[in-house]
Amino acid sequence: MNFYKEDLNLQMILSKYFKEDFFVWASKELEEFGELCANEIDQRATHTDREGQPRLIKYDAYGNDISHVWVNEGYKQTVKDTYNRGIVSYLYKTIPELGIKGNYIYSYAQGYLLSQTEAGFYCPVTLSMAATFLVERYADVALKEKYLPHLLSTGETELYEGATFLTERQGGSDVGANVVKAIKEGDYYRIYGEKYFASNAGQCGITTILARIEGAPSGSKGLSLFLVPWKNDDGTNNGFTIRRLKDKLGVRAVPSGEIEFDGAKAFLIGDPSKGINYMMEALNLSRICNAVASIGIMRRAFLEAKKYAENRPAFGQLLTNFPMIQETLAKLASIQEVQTSAVFNLVALYDRVIGKENGTNEEQALVRLLIAILKMRTAEEAIHYSHEAIEMHGGNGYIEDFVTPRLLRDAQVLTVWEGTANILGLEILRLFKKMNVYPIFKAFIEEKLIDVPKSLVEESIIVKKKLDELNEIVNYVYTLDVNTQTYYAKKIANKMADLVEVVTAIEDAKEHIRKEYIAKVMIHERYFKDEINKEQIHLKYYDEIVDHKVSINK
Repeated sequence: MNFYKEDLNLQMILSKYFKEDFFVWASKELEEFGELCANEIDQRATHTDREGQPRLIKYDAYGNDISHVWVNEGYKQTVKDTYNRGIVSYLYKTIPELGIKGNYIYSYAQGYLLSQTEAGFYCPVTLSMAATFLVERYADVALKEKYLPHLLSTGETELYEGATFLTERQGGSDVGANVVKAIKEGDYYRIYGEKYFASNAGQCGITTILARIEGAPSGSKGLSLFLVPWKNDDGTNNGFTIRRLKDKLGVRAVPSGEIEFDGAKAFLIGDPSKGINYMMEALNLSRICNAVASIGIMRRAFLEAKKYAENRPAFGQLLTNFPMIQETLAKLASIQEVQTSAVFNLVALYDRVIGKENGTNEEQALVRLLIAILKMRTAEEAIHYSHEAIEMHGGNGYIEDFVTPRLLRDAQVLTVWEGTANILGLEILRLFKKMNVYPIFKAFIEEKLIDVPKSLVEESIIVKKKLDELNEIVNYVYTLDVNTQTYYAKKIANKMADLVEVVTAIEDAKEHIRKEYIAKVMIHERYFKDEINKEQIHLKYYDEIVDHKVSINK
């Protein structure tokens, strides 16, 4: 298997956004990485999940607390194979073969392939991306000069992975309840307190954390951002101990621990009054990573279901000859392609608006809204796809010899990481009020419904009616008190997600014949899936959707 060569949809997406010379180079790199992910990295991921999970070595032979996190040799090789290909570094430094920097689309394409085999390892990559983003954008010159070369290493110097420690046991998503303290000592600070769910513990070279400087106000506005090196210059631990590693349902490759800071040396990043703002920027970056991991798991689940069905005989014929199986595979292929397209459209907008800091206020609001919507929807779909892949395999799908149980276990965390559906629903309500984002969203949807293909005119009329229905709901919710509005938050978010998906499908259909069939399936799935489908569109377009038996381009 080769996750890149087999994914014609990904290749089509990248060809749309990359210039020709960059596309040629990127395709070669991604083809090599796609083969690595589907084979060696996949084998290592199985070993890590089953037998080689990170372990906390609490004490040395003399009883000293060393809080060392052990990882297996295969995991260490995956670190080299991934970071040395520039998944983080080429966002900021020149690609030697091209003489130009990379972009978020390329980085997330790498993450998409990686997540198909090892979503647990993509978490540390995500944290490294977020920590590097904060240091590069907001740290002073001295911190950048000392730490960026390590954060951006592609093998020429020691790699520092990154981390972002937010969660404290009394707060969780309520970051304003955080109590970890920062006490000034000369030109640096000392950190005291506990971070309760700290991922990439023991593997990061630096972590960025939120802490409250003595005398700062309560709530989230009183939090400042700090860079905390994991080790002192002499190689000893920097004023912390690891109480324990979490025994998690899935993503077992990433060590997540409870960290106690007792005077850890730390350096202030940026304006002390803007720590929460900085970290929320990094959080949005991580939410995109979460969506990328979700569509990666969706893709792997679909591949496993498809390949199994193509080779499994039952009742005298292959599974793929049964209409119910064809319906399932056509549905899975269509939704996964549309959501992948929607996520990479978002990445392209993010790269231009946030990554390069040149977007309008309206564009920035739209980016934040789409991040919340797509993070929520794709995470939920990753679980559903993993379930569907297990069901396609029958009893085999439930056995750990197959990848399907791990996909389900790993997918479950994606609804939790970086904000649950409840938190994201609240974020959408805040954006309605703070940035007046709903009219921007409405215009975004309406723009996609201009000049639709003739074969989708009827479908576009349906979408316009659904947008009108959403308008009525939003206008009604505006009349309610703030507390009651939260009752409708997820309902609104899901209706917005449906609209984003169907207009993405229609937009894609403007350029590609095969995508017209996918758009028809998508609109059916979002608005008519509980009705009898006399046209049987899943079966009608099965060969085109699942096996690409038409020309992609018009």
